[in-house]
Amino acid sequence: MNSIAMNTITIIDYRPELQPDFERINKAWVEQYFSLEPFDIAQLENPEANILDKGGHIIFAQEQGQVLGTVSLIPSKEPGIFEMIKMGVALEGQGRGIGFQLGKAILDKAKALGAQKVILYSNTKLAAALHLYKKLGFMEVDMGCSQYGRCNIKMEISL
Repeated sequence: MNSIAMNTITIIDYRPELQPDFERINKAWVEQYFSLEPFDIAQLENPEANILDKGGHIIFAQEQGQVLGTVSLIPSKEPGIFEMIKMGVALEGQGRGIGFQLGKAILDKAKALGAQKVILYSNTKLAAALHLYKKLGFMEVDMGCSQYGRCNIKMEISL
C-alpha cells in the first residue's frame, strides 16, 4: 500500500531574512507574464518600508525550511478595506493547494485586523489565480480606477 505524504506546509510571518524569498517568488511570476513596474521593485526590494511600515502584513508558506509561497496585505485608503497583493507560489510548490492555504491565512489576518472587505487587482490571463480567488470567495466587481498598469480585473470579498 502506498503512503501519501501529509501536507507539511507551515504558514509563517515575515522576517527580514525572508526578503530574498519574497522577491524571488514574486519576480518569477510577474516577469513570466508581465514586466516589473516601479511599485513592484520598491515593494519587493524593501517590503519593510513599502508594505509593513504602512500597516501591511506578509506571510509565507514554508515546508521543511523551504519557502514555497507568499502573500501580502496592505490597508486601503478606505477604512475597513485591505488589499491582497503579491501572492505567488514557487514552481516547485504549485498544484498542491499552497495558494489556497495562503489565501485563507491572509483573509484570517484581515479579519483579525478588523477588515470588512478585502480587494485585489489581477489580470484575466492569470486563469489559475482567478480560479483560486473565486474558490476563496472573491467576486468580480467593477474595475474602477486602478493604479496598476497590468491589471484588468478587480475582485473583492466581504468578511
